[in-house]
Amino acid sequence: MKKNLALVTGGFSGEAVIAYKTALTIETHLDKELFTAYKIDINLNGWFYELSDGRKIEVDKNDFSLQVDNQKIKFDAVFISIHGTPGEDGKLQGYFDMLGIPYMGCNAAVSALTFNKRNTVAAAAFAGIDVSKSVLFYKLDGQNFKEATKNLRYPLFVKANNGGSSIGMSKIDKPESLDAAMVKAFNEDDEVLVEEFIEGREFTIGIFQSNGEIIVLPITEVKANADMPFFDFEAKYQGKSTEITPAVINEEMASKLRSAAIRIYQVFNCKGVVRIDFIYNEETGKPFMLEINTIPGQSEASIVPQQVKVMGWSLKEFYTNLLREIL
Repeated sequence: MKKNLALVTGGFSGEAVIAYKTALTIETHLDKELFTAYKIDINLNGWFYELSDGRKIEVDKNDFSLQVDNQKIKFDAVFISIHGTPGEDGKLQGYFDMLGIPYMGCNAAVSALTFNKRNTVAAAAFAGIDVSKSVLFYKLDGQNFKEATKNLRYPLFVKANNGGSSIGMSKIDKPESLDAAMVKAFNEDDEVLVEEFIEGREFTIGIFQSNGEIIVLPITEVKANADMPFFDFEAKYQGKSTEITPAVINEEMASKLRSAAIRIYQVFNCKGVVRIDFIYNEETGKPFMLEINTIPGQSEASIVPQQVKVMGWSLKEFYTNLLREIL
């Protein structure tokens, strides 16, 4: 019997534009013989399902159902494809937990923790995972930025502490650039993380669980184009980067990256598919964790779909496996 699947997209942040692309990819590649998908758009104006005739049906938030003409539609599972709030920060996960509806991805506590970059690196460091040194700032806390970061070594990354897609991020090489970078980041979030740049090659790894087994997808090396200072929003989504999958690296480096990804997935009690970003410092021979993306992009240009195809799976097979895991 076919399952009713709510494909939740949109969101309240600037990442909504990517969320709609992610939802389109998932919808396109779902097994239509197993799932009937209803794309639910959650935005600042409400929660809606749009019929083919253009009518918009508002979701009943009491039980997360739809009333379409004379039929009440309830959902067997939810595929959350919202990047940013409220889909990646634990809010929707907590709501679905209360309703007892299974959903794709990490639980509310893990989602909330990993959405906060500072809390993520602090928890990782506590578990013995290598991360960059950093300082966290809160908006209007009156701190002297230069004084508070004097023990950090330039270059520095300045980024919104909550969020993704590198929106509001800057890479700076001198203290004189710090104030402007902080203003840019504070335009995106009330918390800003300043962290040391780690010299090395950048890699990103998709990892998921299927039939109780943790599967590491082929490793991707990410290189921003020469005119881009780092792998920011433009590099990610506007074709200003080179992504090499599988990465051209020796087995020793690949093994260290895979092992680090599995350990992080386990330490943070991740579920579903996540993408973990690393810098591999060749001088120390160590992978340094940058961040955990609990709802990685699934647009046609995104990295996880590339990795799935290189592994030899179709996206249809991939999404079926993910959904069977929660059902």
